[in-house]
Amino acid sequence: MSMRKTTRWSLSSSIFLETPLTISNKVISPDGFSRSTVLADAVFPGPLIQGNKGDTFKLNVIDRLTDDTMFKSTSIHWHGIFQSGTNWQDGPAFVTQCPIVPGNSFLYDFAVPSQEGTFWYHSHLAAQYCDGLRGPFVVYDPNDPHKYLYESTVITLADWYHFPSPSNPLPVFNSTLVNGLGRYAGGPSSPLAVISVIHGVRYRFRMVSMSCDPDWVFSIDGHSFTIIEADGVNTNPLTVDSIQIFAGQRYSFVLTANQRISNYWVRAEPSSGNTGFVNGINSAILRYVGAPKTEPTTTSSPSNPLIETNLHPLVPTPVPGAPHPGGADVNLVMQISVTPELQLAINNVPFFPPTAPVLLQILSGAHSAAELLPTGTIYELPPNKAIEISIPGGSPGAPHPFHLHGHNFHVVRSAGSSTYNYKNPVIRDVVNTGPLLTDNTTFRFFTDNSGPWFLHCHIDWHLQIGLAVVMVENAAKIATEKPPLAWDQLCPLYNASAMD
Repeated sequence: MSMRKTTRWSLSSSIFLETPLTISNKVISPDGFSRSTVLADAVFPGPLIQGNKGDTFKLNVIDRLTDDTMFKSTSIHWHGIFQSGTNWQDGPAFVTQCPIVPGNSFLYDFAVPSQEGTFWYHSHLAAQYCDGLRGPFVVYDPNDPHKYLYESTVITLADWYHFPSPSNPLPVFNSTLVNGLGRYAGGPSSPLAVISVIHGVRYRFRMVSMSCDPDWVFSIDGHSFTIIEADGVNTNPLTVDSIQIFAGQRYSFVLTANQRISNYWVRAEPSSGNTGFVNGINSAILRYVGAPKTEPTTTSSPSNPLIETNLHPLVPTPVPGAPHPGGADVNLVMQISVTPELQLAINNVPFFPPTAPVLLQILSGAHSAAELLPTGTIYELPPNKAIEISIPGGSPGAPHPFHLHGHNFHVVRSAGSSTYNYKNPVIRDVVNTGPLLTDNTTFRFFTDNSGPWFLHCHIDWHLQIGLAVVMVENAAKIATEKPPLAWDQLCPLYNASAMD
C-alpha cells in the first residue's frame, strides 16, 4: 500500500502507511478577512490525500476542536468513494455513524480496489464543511498509459463565508476561493492563486468544486481544454472553453500551454453572491513561466461551453434496466417541495437527522422502512436490481446538485434535455436538477453495494433544511455487518458529551 498526503499538491510527496488528519480551529484570512475556521491539518483547503487504485487508506481523524461558535464534534465523508463492504466508513453523521467528539479520534480504514480519479473529502456534520473542513482526494491508476503525457495538478473552487455556519444570518457567501485564495467585493486586493505553466507543456488539471452553495462557470482566458474525466470516471475527450461545475462535482481536463507567454485570468463566475470580476473577485491567474509577475489584462469570450449530454464514458458501460423511461426494477420519483415551515422536502417529507444513526438502527434489529427513523425519509432497495430515480425540475431553489453515496450512476436524462440516453450516458455521482418545470433529471444504478446510503442536495444549506433521503440497500445483509469496536464506541462517547 502506498498513500501520499501533501499540502503542496506535488506528486513527489511523502508516503504514509497510516496518516493522521488533525481537525482543529485556526484563524485565517484567505480573502483578506480574518475569521476562526475548522481545518484539516491547519490548512485550507485541507491537504491533498493521494494514493493508487488498489490501496487501503488509513486516515486517523483526530478531533482537536475547541471553538464554541462552531460545531466541536466532526465526521468526514470521502466523497465519491464507494466504501464497498465498509459502509460504516462513509462518514455522514447520523446516517452511518455518530460524530467524533473533541479529544477523541476515529480511524477511517477503507480500500479503493477499483476506482481511480478525482474525489474530495469534507465534514458531513451539519454545515461544518462550510467553515473550512474540505480538501481534495486523488486516486491514481499506476497503469494509466497516458500518465506521462502531461503534468498533473489540482484546482479547488470553494465558496467562503465571513460568519461561522451555526450563526450565519443568511447563507450568502462572501468570496470565491481558487486553491484557497480570493477576494471579496469591496475588500482588499489580497493575493490570488497563481497556476504556473511552462510554454508547450500539457497539463491535466483536476478541478474540484468544494462548494457549499453556488455553481460556477469556469474558464481560462484565451484557452480551450479537453475534458477527460467527470466525477472519477474517464470520459471520451471533449474539448470546451468553459465548464459549469456544481457543488461536489469534479472534472479533469487537459490544457496545452500554447499561447503567448503572459498572464491570463482564470475565471469562476458564481451563480449567486457577488458576480463579475471587478478587482479580481472570482478569479485566479494562469501565469506562463517567463511572464512578468503582474495581474492579467486579458478578456473573456468563451463560446463552446460544456453540455452534459456531450459527455460519454471512455469505457462502454451498460445502463441497468430496460432502455425506456420506467424500465428499471424499481422506479422512484423524488418530488421536491417547500413545507409551510419553509423546509425543503422530498415527497412531502423533510429529512432531519435521527438521534441514532440509521446504520446503528439496522444493526440493532430495525430492518424495514416502517421501523427506521426518520419516518418517511427511508427508502428500501432490494439487492441486485436496477434502480431509476427521477427528480423533476422547476422546484424551489433549483438547480439542486444531488449526490448519491455508495454509488455512481448513469445520467440517462440531463437537466436542459428532453431526450433519454440508454446507450452511453455520462456516469457520475453528482447531477443537477433543472430549473425548468419541463426538466426531469433521471439516473440509474445497480444495487450491488449494501448499506444505508445518503441521497441529498449538495447545497449544504438545503441539506440542513431537509433536502435528503436515505436509501437502505439490502437491509438483510447490512444487519450481518460487523463494524470495528471503535465505531461501536462513537455513539456512547457522543451521547455522553455536550452533543453540539
